[in-house]
Amino acid sequence: MAEKMALSSKETGRQTPFHELSAETVAQLLESPPQGLSHAEAQRRLARIGPNVLEDTKRRTALRILLGQFGDLMVAILLVSAVISGVLGDLTDALIIIAIVVLTAVVGFIQEYRAERAMEVLKSMAGGEVKVIREGTVVSLPHSQLVPGDRVRLEAGDVIPADLRFTDVHQLKVDESVLTGESHNVEKHSEPLPSGVSHVLAERFNMGFKGTHVTQGRAAAIVVATGMRTELGRIAHLVQQNETVTPLQRRLSLLGKKLSLAVLGVCTLVFLFGFLRGEEPLLLLLTAVSLAVAAIPEALPAVVTVTLAMGARRLARQKALIRKLSAVETIGAVTYICADKTGTLTKNQMAVQILFRTGAALPEPLSGLPDPALLVMALNNDVAADPKGHFLGDSTEVALVRFAALQGYVKEELEHKFPRVGELPFSSDRKCMSTVHALPEGAVLLVKGAVESLLERLAPVWQSRLSEWEAQALQMATQGYRVLGLAVRHLPHPPDRWEPTHLERDLTLVALVGIMDPPREEAAAAVAECKKAGIQPVMITGDHKMTAAAIGHQLGILEEDDIVLTGPELDAMPEEVFRSVAHKVKVYARTSPEQKLRIITALQERGEIVAMTGDGVNDAPALKKAHIGIAMGLNGTEVAKEASHLILLDDNFATIVRAVRQGRRIFDNIVKFIRYTLTSNSGEIWAIVLAPFFQLPTPLHPVHILWVNLLTDGLPGLALASEPEETDVMERPPRPPQTSFLSGALALKVLWVGLLMGLVTLATQALALHLGSPRWQTMAFSVLCFSQLGNVLALRSERKSFFQRGLWNNKQLLGAVLLTVALQTLIVYVPALNPVFKTQPLNLWEWIMVGVMSTCVFWAVELEKWWQRRGHTGQSGKNATA
Repeated sequence: MAEKMALSSKETGRQTPFHELSAETVAQLLESPPQGLSHAEAQRRLARIGPNVLEDTKRRTALRILLGQFGDLMVAILLVSAVISGVLGDLTDALIIIAIVVLTAVVGFIQEYRAERAMEVLKSMAGGEVKVIREGTVVSLPHSQLVPGDRVRLEAGDVIPADLRFTDVHQLKVDESVLTGESHNVEKHSEPLPSGVSHVLAERFNMGFKGTHVTQGRAAAIVVATGMRTELGRIAHLVQQNETVTPLQRRLSLLGKKLSLAVLGVCTLVFLFGFLRGEEPLLLLLTAVSLAVAAIPEALPAVVTVTLAMGARRLARQKALIRKLSAVETIGAVTYICADKTGTLTKNQMAVQILFRTGAALPEPLSGLPDPALLVMALNNDVAADPKGHFLGDSTEVALVRFAALQGYVKEELEHKFPRVGELPFSSDRKCMSTVHALPEGAVLLVKGAVESLLERLAPVWQSRLSEWEAQALQMATQGYRVLGLAVRHLPHPPDRWEPTHLERDLTLVALVGIMDPPREEAAAAVAECKKAGIQPVMITGDHKMTAAAIGHQLGILEEDDIVLTGPELDAMPEEVFRSVAHKVKVYARTSPEQKLRIITALQERGEIVAMTGDGVNDAPALKKAHIGIAMGLNGTEVAKEASHLILLDDNFATIVRAVRQGRRIFDNIVKFIRYTLTSNSGEIWAIVLAPFFQLPTPLHPVHILWVNLLTDGLPGLALASEPEETDVMERPPRPPQTSFLSGALALKVLWVGLLMGLVTLATQALALHLGSPRWQTMAFSVLCFSQLGNVLALRSERKSFFQRGLWNNKQLLGAVLLTVALQTLIVYVPALNPVFKTQPLNLWEWIMVGVMSTCVFWAVELEKWWQRRGHTGQSGKNATA
């Protein structure tokens, strides 16, 4: 990590990172004279190194993305089937198949094209102009023209154009949240950092990084890295390299390949058997094509898309905006949620949590002051208020002012009573800030700062209590609080010497303040619900280890034997060791973008489905790498949003848990549809394949297959997307990520229920032929159609019976079933439709036979579920599924 901030050994002969070198040494290494580079030298370096821009090496054209949507084997077979259907005169089915394929391709194209925009947003952060010294003159140049060795000038409001080493700073503060994820501004200086220590990005106080913002002060600096060599460039490179295929995409791809091979085999057998029996080749070819269309669930992409879209709409109402539809289902499969602390698990608002009053007696002249601790909080700061009354300023100072205001100590009112007459600004050397306020007699010095700094400046009378206050501060720090000391001193008159050593002495410590970005009220309950659902939350933060551990314990993420790991500790850990303990690490502190990727990769290699939250530019690579990247909608950068699959509109961890619930419901409904459509399709195949073995004529005409396939797969199948969630949806562990849609019990159910459906259809045909009915094909056709409706009603729940599930809680499905019955009845009784659909009107007794035979599949599936519930009760003795 460190050497990435230094010049290559070929150019400098050394690997010392720039933040460990003095500004003079950096200038010598980069051959950067005080008067700046000459224009000629800058052009030579620009030609050798390249412009200061982010490069997009993996960008795909829109046409390439679109063509990629048609590379799936199942899509290819569907298109071939559509062409053959069209050639043979069945234009309706051909057009339906083509429309579904095109719709799916368009949806996929839109999702992938939008994903490509993450790099575009990153590149947009590199624009603008900057003041550069060239040949002793300050000129404004585009960011893209900067080269290593350039000397730049910065002031409040500027975007830092490249990675820099500060050479001269004046009260400089930089917002680095886009890179570090930490919300507080970082105070910068120009001194070298200690060598031999691993300084994470957030601790490189003498460096500036491309894409961050100067919020206060001014500075001079030397450019040390440009373009893809910057920290932002490294992140851009990681964004281009990392993207993970979702479990849903893997499952659908595997299902498509299996079905495609099976369909080709079955259609070939049907054609060969029919040909050997002497049937007409053209009719056989049409039947084989019809079977191919029937066997491949061409409605599956449409149903999946509609189901995901409906889930996305429900999630949007719950403050979760879906960018990639597959994320709706995938989030229901997650086993790990790696969440940023700030703003997701916490409120992203520093607040005073503890006010420990020392009880130290004030000097006699100050005895009449109001509460001195609240007075320091209200007045010792540079916080301002906007017209709406919102506090503006440093997050720590805002927390103090807000707390004081809640106690009735309003800054604006107190400033009239105790006007400020001077100040000593905060500095990293003194680690404190002092303000002087006029009193009727003399003045009062108000001081806030690091506890150890204030203890060194106390009046001698308080020496006996130093150990007591040190212990209290340590205890508060151990609990994860940022601890500040508050002190006062009486001045006989406003000072004439504004020197720290003269003013900041003989202080009285009045209070210790514990400040923290507190956990959200609902976060702990959401973490508990995650664990109940078999999902492990992991907290990743840029905070110090003690603060991270304290928040982890408060939220219930961190338990007895869990591990807290820092970025430097992770860097020092061999890959094999980390992989072996990754599942035990529940809190990470002081992490870098590469380390976030390493965490996600280690969990994914263990077979976990990982969700990752983030808001900064530094989070973009991890958001792309995770199965589900979740960006913050309120405080997230555009780069993070573009790299994500899902955006939290309220930045709330509890919303992720609600999304998990919705995702599980959606997956359940997709599985129900797949089971339903494959069972129905296999019923049609069994009926045609087995007919010759029972010496029966082919029970179905090709138009019957296409009609049943279109009618029953379409309306009832789509209505399954509205099925309410199962009652135990968040009480069961995540489904195994390796399982396919056709594994184990599901494949067995598809086979036996499909076989039963085919046999019932053939039994109806045989009985009708035995009774001499000339309408046997219409009867078999209708039984097959209505059997599938009974199947869809029984499949509404995996374990509950249809009667326990209720009839009215999915009105869309009920309506679809009734409409399908009406349409089937229509083609049987409307004379104009009889020759088109090869049907004949049935009499009452034939309808009774059709009705009775059609319920066989429904009762068989209900009997299977009853047997499962009975077996479950027998094993556990309690808690049978109602």
